[in-house]
Amino acid sequence: MLLLSVDSSAVTASAALTDGQSVLKSELLNKGLTHSETLLPLIESVMDGRSYAELGAIAVTVGPGSFTGVRIGVAAVKGLAFADDIPCVPVSTLEAIAYNFIDENAVVCAVMDARRTQFYNALFRAEKGKITRLCEDRAISAADLEKELLKYEKVIIAGDGARLFYGNTELKNAVLAEEGRIYQNGVGVALAARGKEKIKPEELRPVYLRPSQAERELKLKKEKQK
Repeated sequence: MLLLSVDSSAVTASAALTDGQSVLKSELLNKGLTHSETLLPLIESVMDGRSYAELGAIAVTVGPGSFTGVRIGVAAVKGLAFADDIPCVPVSTLEAIAYNFIDENAVVCAVMDARRTQFYNALFRAEKGKITRLCEDRAISAADLEKELLKYEKVIIAGDGARLFYGNTELKNAVLAEEGRIYQNGVGVALAARGKEKIKPEELRPVYLRPSQAERELKLKKEKQK
C-alpha cells in the first residue's frame, strides 16, 4: 500500500512516500514556520509524478505542536484526501519523534516547546526494534519532567524543545539526540501510522493539549467582564 506521510507541526516540514516495505522518497525542510508556502510543494516532490488516487492512505501529525502548523498540515491532507476519498491516519507528533529511535534501547523523551514554562511531552521505550508508549501526550513543566526521568537508566531527548529542555537540566542519564534524528519527519510518521485505524477525511481533526493563546485571552476577557 502506498502511504503518504506528512508533518508540519513544528519548525520543520516533512513528507515521505512509503510502500509498506521501504521508503520511496522523503523530504524535510527546516525553514521555520512557513509551511503554508512550503508544504504542498514538498508533498508534490515526494509524490514524484504519481497520482494521489494511487494512495492507500495519508498519515499526518495532528498535534501537539504549533497551532498554526498543525492546522496547515491537517487542512492540506484533508484537501488532498477529499478529492479521491483517501483514508487518513492521525498520528501524534510525539510518537512520530519516538520512531526516529526504533533501533535504540532506551527511553525516548519527546519534547516540544509549549511556551509558558511547559513542554509538550510523551515518553516511549525503544527496545528490540519496537516502540512502546509509556504515557499519554501531555503538557508538563521542566521540573516535573526532569524528576520523572530520573528513574530511567538511559534517556534520549528529542524534538524541537530538546535543546531547551536538555540545556536546563542536570540529568546524568540523558543524552541529546543527534542532529539528524532530533526532529520528527515523514518517515517517522509512516512508522507510527502502522496498524492505526484509518478514518474518513472529514473526521480528521487537530489535537491540542491546551487552549490557544487567543482562546486563553478571550476566556480571561470574559472573566474580567463578569
